[in-house]
Amino acid sequence: MNFLKGTKMSLSDKQQIFTRNIASLIVYADILEIKLTFGDAFRNEFTQKEYVRLGLSQTMNSYHLKRLAVDFNFFINGKLTYDKHKIAELGAFWEQLHPDNKWGGNFVGFLDTPHFQMND
Repeated sequence: MNFLKGTKMSLSDKQQIFTRNIASLIVYADILEIKLTFGDAFRNEFTQKEYVRLGLSQTMNSYHLKRLAVDFNFFINGKLTYDKHKIAELGAFWEQLHPDNKWGGNFVGFLDTPHFQMND
């Protein structure tokens, strides 16, 4: 893949890279002994509108609508956690996999530690 600035990839190309990166993230989480289950991946427009209405999301421009985001549940020593500090290494790993990858634990103004996305 060409990551040169100014090069536009198709949505399908981005989704394929995103999927490979998610596979790498899952393997790395296992190495760190962080067990994962899926939360949200794809969302349709109706679901996204409800999430915004309920305050569970802040935008109708969610990458979940484009199949470029996934939320995870994290289990460390058998206990569910969303503690940013406990999963920060996983977030850092995600962001180094591709220049367009963003982790919700690093969002400004809205902490979303379960969220991993690839910007388009």
